[in-house]
Amino acid sequence: MRGDQLARQWQLIQRLARSRAGVGLDTLAEDLECTRRTVYRDLDALMYAGFPVSSEKRDGRVFYRFVEGFQLGDAPFTPDELLALAFGADLLQILEGTVFHDSIRSALAKIRASLGPELSDYLKRLGDSFRVLPGPHKDYAALRETIGVLNEALLSMKSVEMRYRTGRTGQESRRRLDPYRIWYRSGGLYVIGHDHKSGEVRTFAVDRIREIGLSEEAFEIPDTFDFEEYTAGSFGVVAEPATTVRIRFAKERALYVEEHTWHPSQKASRESDGSLVLTLEVGASSELRDWVLSFGPDARVLEPESLREDVRASLAGALEHY
Repeated sequence: MRGDQLARQWQLIQRLARSRAGVGLDTLAEDLECTRRTVYRDLDALMYAGFPVSSEKRDGRVFYRFVEGFQLGDAPFTPDELLALAFGADLLQILEGTVFHDSIRSALAKIRASLGPELSDYLKRLGDSFRVLPGPHKDYAALRETIGVLNEALLSMKSVEMRYRTGRTGQESRRRLDPYRIWYRSGGLYVIGHDHKSGEVRTFAVDRIREIGLSEEAFEIPDTFDFEEYTAGSFGVVAEPATTVRIRFAKERALYVEEHTWHPSQKASRESDGSLVLTLEVGASSELRDWVLSFGPDARVLEPESLREDVRASLAGALEHY
């Protein structure tokens, strides 16, 4: 597997860097718990990547080492850990221009600067073989200051004063918020906290914050607040009481639905005709309705009746446009 190969080649690099006299092929195979042939392939890969591997024959045996003067650099991470960081930077592309994305890029740059040029180039090549292309997402580059204020408020446990535009009506209102958590979900950033205007814990979309400032009012997160419990019934972002939802998917969509984790509570069962029934314990929100509609005729709500009616009304409304 790719991960095993990376770990093994990393061990090989470390082994050669520690030995001035060189290491025999049999010893390398034993240390790396692989065959001599595999060691040959890994040595070729390192030489192709630019590592100055040299060989010397003594007493009928071949010994391998790095050329004199080669410096490996300070590398406290395994290649898997470095690749995970690079992979994480790709995942955070959607937050480019914000402290989250810029910080991980800065950390990677510092790590690479501490490595020797050969190792840095080698890890870059490996990193380039794992790429992430972000799906639909919001643009947060212009919200660096907003996110910075929220981060400071979370760390200092201070309330924020903000001007917020609601998604449904587009109306703006002034609110004071005690931010409990910043939450990434479904391509967007959200802040969860106590909203002084409603007197309830609410979820706000970060990109709808039009103005924000840190107040001097301190707050404490109540012991009764449980993030996992608060979001447990959410299919998307909207927090609603959970109810049992059952949806039947046509045979043509069954494998696709089965392969994905849509919600931690999901249970899937195949029917005799090849269709699939997905059972969820979630709030029957508009987000769930829109998700069901995205499958067109291949999804049919079995329960609850309120969700069936919601889907039916949406389909009827859409039909009027055609």
